[in-house]
Amino acid sequence: MPSPTKQAPPPLQVDTARVVLAGIGVWAVALVVVLLLGDRVDRMWTWTCLAAIALAVLGLAIMRWQGQLGRKD
Repeated sequence: MPSPTKQAPPPLQVDTARVVLAGIGVWAVALVVVLLLGDRVDRMWTWTCLAAIALAVLGLAIMRWQGQLGRKD
């Protein structure tokens, strides 16, 4: 196998908490839309939005527990 001719780029520095919070916001907007539509949509979508928000909050809690929030590298 030939060796690569270029070196790999350095990893991107991403604020994961900000990404998760943006995702929570998107799911919250989707939840509001689903609730406004009422009986025209399946209730599964309401539970999907709630589960996504709950899992994201759980993810933030785990990130905080591991000490990944507020850390500036």
